[in-house]
Amino acid sequence: MTWKNSFSALLVGVLFAIGLSVAGMTQPQKILGFLDVFGAWDPSLMFVMVGAIGLHAAYIFLLKPKFKQPVLAVAYQIPVKNQLTASLFLGSALFGIGWALGGYCPGPAIVSLAKLSLSPVLFVASMLAGMAIYRAIQHKLPFGR
Repeated sequence: MTWKNSFSALLVGVLFAIGLSVAGMTQPQKILGFLDVFGAWDPSLMFVMVGAIGLHAAYIFLLKPKFKQPVLAVAYQIPVKNQLTASLFLGSALFGIGWALGGYCPGPAIVSLAKLSLSPVLFVASMLAGMAIYRAIQHKLPFGR
């Protein structure tokens, strides 16, 4: 990885962290409020999602056709898997359960580490432990990689 790639990754990461913080996505009560559709529903997460989807769609349909390759890479990295598999459904379910229980998803949890409070530290530690456990046992699972 060149210094340009590293600097760009750092810059985009900082911008993403600022955006998550400004939008309030590092506050678990915002996420839990979004999931409480029959109570005190908070639609702010929906606006963040719609904004992200809109920005990505604008890039895909307006900008990407004008560039044969990305600025800092040899080619676009487009996912090749397009099948619905047991591992996709299980992973999605585990992600959703963790998100609902903890009020964090990985990006905001990592940004929240800057608060130096116990909740995001425990969440990120649990997330990393889960990733390590999966990596250790994936070859034994019928739907592992």
